[in-house]
Amino acid sequence: MDQLALLFLLLLGAVLTVPLGDRLGLPAPVLMTLIGIALAYLPFVPNVDIPPELILPLVLPPLLYATVQRTSWRQFAANVRPILLLAVALVFVTTAAVGFVADALVPGLPLAAALALGALVAPPDPVAATAVAGSLGLPRRLVSILEGEGLFNDVTAIVLYHVAIAAVVSGSFSWPEALGELVLSAVVAVAVGLLIGWLANRLIDLLGDATLQTGLTLLVPFVSYVLAEELHGSGVLSVLVTALFLAEHASDADDVMGRLAGQTFWQVVDTLVTGIAFGLIGLELVVVFGVSEGRGWTMVGWGACVLAVVVLVRLLWLLPATWLAKRLHTLRDVDEEIPMSWRETVVMWWSGMRGVASVALALAIPLRTDDGEPFPARDEIVFIAFCVILGTLVVQGLTLPRLVKRLGVEADADAERRLERELAIRAAKAAKKRLKEIEEVEELSEEVQERLLRGAFDIGARISPDMLGDERREALVKRAERLKAVHRIQREMMSAARHAVLAARSEPGADPEVVDRVLRQLDVRSMR
Repeated sequence: MDQLALLFLLLLGAVLTVPLGDRLGLPAPVLMTLIGIALAYLPFVPNVDIPPELILPLVLPPLLYATVQRTSWRQFAANVRPILLLAVALVFVTTAAVGFVADALVPGLPLAAALALGALVAPPDPVAATAVAGSLGLPRRLVSILEGEGLFNDVTAIVLYHVAIAAVVSGSFSWPEALGELVLSAVVAVAVGLLIGWLANRLIDLLGDATLQTGLTLLVPFVSYVLAEELHGSGVLSVLVTALFLAEHASDADDVMGRLAGQTFWQVVDTLVTGIAFGLIGLELVVVFGVSEGRGWTMVGWGACVLAVVVLVRLLWLLPATWLAKRLHTLRDVDEEIPMSWRETVVMWWSGMRGVASVALALAIPLRTDDGEPFPARDEIVFIAFCVILGTLVVQGLTLPRLVKRLGVEADADAERRLERELAIRAAKAAKKRLKEIEEVEELSEEVQERLLRGAFDIGARISPDMLGDERREALVKRAERLKAVHRIQREMMSAARHAVLAARSEPGADPEVVDRVLRQLDVRSMR
């Protein structure tokens, strides 16, 4: 088996572990890591041969871009203070704590390399945390904090990681020089991110076709990352700025096909890249354990100590930081999202699972320094990092649902229903207003007007039936049942039409392009 065959095998595993994890009640990343371990013990499976310098440019841009799709600039702006206090500052604290503990534990580990270990295990994974949190019915406030924390922690941790790695590789370090490079890197990254975001937004408008637009969005994060790195900026921050810009400006309410295609595409990319990364963990874990020269269990002990530091530091930081955030919170900060009780703080603490960003950073550690010497204690750093990732995913990921249930932390259903009702009324009013504008310029019969007016009202009523009285709600339910029967029959009719057209593909003289064009028209009509 060669490297390409191994890559396709990991891609297959990434797809299969999602439904398997749902059935077994296990996180898909954990299953993918176990698959990687199993593959590593097969004699015909080769060792992974991916240059470390390619790991970050290939893995991080699509993952960051996919993660940003679930947030917005408004959400970030409203939560700057909690993000800085609960997220960014925690990365510095965790990096320092892990660095000094690892420096004391591991013989021959330079402090700069220990700090690189601290930086790569510091950021929680937004994908892992929100995947678990989203299925538990947590308050939207907590889910938003976890998303923002994971996203901006990644940026902070990766910048610290690069500084620490550069100190080890070059053999020298200067605080003033490092701070100057950080500031310059951030300025360049923001400028490049805004430029690429603006250009991509213009190109998306020009392309028009959903397929081409989605293809462009695949290239955008890589272009933003590589260009920023070439100009000595932070590629990660550049991708973040680009993605936030596009999320804020590239949303056309009427672009249904583009929105559905883009969301589906990026969910697929997220699943595949995450699966490959965790599969590589399993493969590398066996290799590192095999060359440990009889120190395997000693290294496991080091990993357990660092895992304990990561978990405890998060708790010891969040308790006072949350209290301070509440004290700074005012009634005017209506959009600011912070934990509102000690129970929510505990849930946020236990949701700090490490994931694919830590994996990518661990695998990206250089093999050698500038003077040709092996990177000091690289195998030990990778092994300890993998212990922390697996420990948080397995222990915290599997016990978080029970903890949430025990503490009674749940979403504010009443608040969600109120917001849903407000949006339903807003949607119905917008539809009625547009109908009146059309009636002023077009001649519509009374029957058509009545039907359209009822349809406008139904737009809101179907979103939130609570906006209706009991009698009108009952009438809506009956009408919905009739429409449901009609739609079912229409779906069966459209299915018969699609089968007939698709069967024409295999008939003599049929042009496949014409068949596909007609089939696409039927598919679009079925979606509508």
